[in-house]
Amino acid sequence: MHIDVFFGTAGITPADVSGRAVAVIDVLRASTSIAVALDNGAKAIVPFEKSEDVVTRAKEFGKSDVRLAGERKSLAIPGFDLGNSPQAFTRELVENRTILMATTNGTGAITATQGARDVIIASYVNFSASLAFLRAALRSGTDVALICAGQDRRFALEDAACAGRYTHHISKRLTGVTMNDGAHACMLIDKKYGENLKKLFEASDHGRYLKEQGFDEDLALCAGVDTHAVLAIYQDRQITRLGSDRA
Repeated sequence: MHIDVFFGTAGITPADVSGRAVAVIDVLRASTSIAVALDNGAKAIVPFEKSEDVVTRAKEFGKSDVRLAGERKSLAIPGFDLGNSPQAFTRELVENRTILMATTNGTGAITATQGARDVIIASYVNFSASLAFLRAALRSGTDVALICAGQDRRFALEDAACAGRYTHHISKRLTGVTMNDGAHACMLIDKKYGENLKKLFEASDHGRYLKEQGFDEDLALCAGVDTHAVLAIYQDRQITRLGSDRA
C-alpha cells in the first residue's frame, strides 16, 4: 500500500495516478469553493483549465441552468457570475445549477488526473468525508495519491499541510504502508501547525496575498474543518456530490 504526495501537475506522469484513488487539494480556494457549492445544492461543477473553454461550453446550456465561475490572480474573471470566493457560492445562486469553473491552479490539477481509478476534491472543510473514502481505498489495497494544486503551479504551504493531515490519518493504525518523501514532508508540516490553521494561512504566501486583497472572510471559511460534509467526486469530466446512485 502506497501513499504519495505530488506538488503541482508539471511533474506528474500518467503512472503516478493510474489505477489509484486520487485526491486533489487546493485549500485556497478551489477545493473549498467546490465543497461549498455542492453542499448548497449545485447540480455539478465542470472544471476547465482555461476560462475561454468555460465561455465556449456555456453556449450549450440555458442561461438559467448554468453559472460561470473563475479567477485569475485571485480576482473574478470579468463577465463571470462568480469568482473563486467560497462564500459567494450561496444556495440562492447555485442550487440545481451546473457550474462551469476555471481557476489558476485547482481546476487544472483536477483535469490532469485522467487514468485514476477514483478522483475526489479534498480540503479541510470536507475532511472527514474525504478521509473515509481514501482510507477505505487504501484498506482495500488501492494506492493513494494526493495532488497539491499549489500556487501558480508551485509548492503551497497550506496545500502541503492539508495533505499531511490526510496522510497521517489515512495511514493511522495500518501496517505495511509506504510513502514518498513528499508525504513524509507534508506530515511534518501538518505537525508543526496542527489545528492552528489561522497561523498556517498567515505563514503561507497565498494566505498573505489573499488577506492583502481583502479576502479575510474567505480565509476564515477555508479554515473550517468539517463544516461542509460532502464527498466531491470527479467522474465523466464533472464533479458531483456522492449520492445513493454512486455509493
